[in-house]
Amino acid sequence: MAGLALEGPNPDVDVLDGINGLAKDAPHWVNRAMEYIGEYGIIAGLAVLCLIAWWGARRRSDAPAAVAGLVWAPLAAGIALLANIPIRAFVERPRPFKDHAGLEVLIPGKSDYSFVSDHATLTMAVGVGLFVASRKYGLVGIALALAEGFCRVYMGVHYPTDVVGGFALGTAVALLLAPVAQALLVPLMTAIGRSRAGWIAWCVQAPGAVPSAPAGSTSTGTGGHGGLGAEDERMIAGGSAVPSRRRDRDKDLAA
Repeated sequence: MAGLALEGPNPDVDVLDGINGLAKDAPHWVNRAMEYIGEYGIIAGLAVLCLIAWWGARRRSDAPAAVAGLVWAPLAAGIALLANIPIRAFVERPRPFKDHAGLEVLIPGKSDYSFVSDHATLTMAVGVGLFVASRKYGLVGIALALAEGFCRVYMGVHYPTDVVGGFALGTAVALLLAPVAQALLVPLMTAIGRSRAGWIAWCVQAPGAVPSAPAGSTSTGTGGHGGLGAEDERMIAGGSAVPSRRRDRDKDLAA
């Protein structure tokens, strides 16, 4: 296809000229900062945001399900990027600087197709995936994705509709496949939580959390509470002072 060209006035090009025109008037250091932020910085920020959200999710009472939701966010981004490959090949829209002279292009040399934007697709998929798992972190992630879309147009490497298309693709993948992803990831995170790598899905120091003993373990092994019996374990879970009761019992036996 020729790349979504339109006859007459083109709002897409008008918005591109308006946003990219800011780069023409900006100081050099501002454009350099926008270049790094738009190419790498926001993606790195989303990665840090996912790690922060994961750190807190492990302390929730529904930790395996919460962590599964957070794992889905980057997975959704990967699937959305794969889905974008045939879309780009079908549309075959050239980069805006190839058809419109006079743009301030901050990252020259890009030779692939423009529709849809990979960066917009990736960041919005992560943002929406985070929103499904955590409203607080998801709103921050979506805000970062919107900033990424602005940066791509500002840098002169995408049309606004490239960005909007990326937002739509990332959102669709993250939302439509979320139920299937949760159905597969929650059992996986639950199994990991019961293994020696349980810290990935469950923080055992979580307030009020009582981890299940691994299969085959006994109350006198290294798990549990250091050799206490089943009755003692129940009393600890209920908040009773087991150590003092054991000392009283030992004194009676000594007498």
